[in-house]
Amino acid sequence: MNIKLILKENNMSHQHPSKKAVINRLSRIIGHAQSVKRMVEEDRDCSEILIQISAVKSALNNVGKVILQEHIDHCLLTDNNEKDQAAIEDLKSAIDKYIK
Repeated sequence: MNIKLILKENNMSHQHPSKKAVINRLSRIIGHAQSVKRMVEEDRDCSEILIQISAVKSALNNVGKVILQEHIDHCLLTDNNEKDQAAIEDLKSAIDKYIK
């Protein structure tokens, strides 16, 4: 199931401010993952491959963080009063620490 389908089912269709940047990051991650695959096919050193896998995981986590923070900023705050801003900032901080 793709994201658009999920959003339409929940009547939550809206614009994401960082959509283009997220798509660009994901394209780079896909290219990086394909490079890792080539490294495996070429029988490169396992430690080199593991380092590159770690880089891909980190990049993916960072994209997830951008999407989650946008969700908090643009979905939760738009739908609710801004009186919960402090709680949301605490949540964002905790998420940032978790993802590192």
